[in-house]
Amino acid sequence: MMRNEPRRYLAPAALALALSGTLALVVLSGCRPKAPAAANELVVSAAVSLKDAFNEMARIQEQRTGVKIRFNFGASGALQKQIEAGAPADIFASAGAKQMDELAAKNLIIPASRKDFVRNVLVLIQPPNGPPLSSFTDLTKPEVKKLAIGNPRTVPAGQYTEQTFTKLKLLPEIQARLIYAEDVRQVLDYVVRGEVDAGVVYSSDALTGGGHVRIVARAPEEAHDPILYPIAIVRESQRADPAQKFIDLVLSQEGQNILAKYGFVAIK
Repeated sequence: MMRNEPRRYLAPAALALALSGTLALVVLSGCRPKAPAAANELVVSAAVSLKDAFNEMARIQEQRTGVKIRFNFGASGALQKQIEAGAPADIFASAGAKQMDELAAKNLIIPASRKDFVRNVLVLIQPPNGPPLSSFTDLTKPEVKKLAIGNPRTVPAGQYTEQTFTKLKLLPEIQARLIYAEDVRQVLDYVVRGEVDAGVVYSSDALTGGGHVRIVARAPEEAHDPILYPIAIVRESQRADPAQKFIDLVLSQEGQNILAKYGFVAIK
């Protein structure tokens, strides 16, 4: 699963047939109506690193309001693309400003509802029995053969990691060792299972690894863009009032305490 597979090439005739089939599927899928959420349901697309904290907040909010909260957790970049394609969502909570900025540029969120609500920290982790590491620069050691990070194309943590490697002048030497994951939780899984020698995740994710991971070091904050989490109501939402109530909970001291419990850092 994690090995780089050789690329397969199609003959021209087969390629034309495959492309025509793909275009047909795209046209057909574009004609399908969106699956509407239930009248008493709020759909929240959120970065997977928020899963534990947001699930706890959802239980509180459902008891208070009676509105069911349904989550779509994943990599922020993938969720952004889903919203751009018209997937049902009332709220978007991203692990990076870039994804929210791009939705804002396309007028797909309500600007007045957008708030930065928490920060995070990038950390290097490894299995307890991994090679001896004490800093990011140790990743150039020959003992480190596989290093998991989020895919920089869609995962904000991967983007921050790539910035850090570039700033520390590590990227050329370790590029061939990188294993790209779909999100930070997959990076964590690789490390927990001992399938890689090290990985880079948020500190909030590292805490969920229990005794199966060891935090080696924090990335220097000046080595990457600020890790800010924005949240906003999606423009197409028909549930602006319950959506705003959930955002209010996230921004409240109660919500901030829950986020801190799961390893997030308050915005100063």
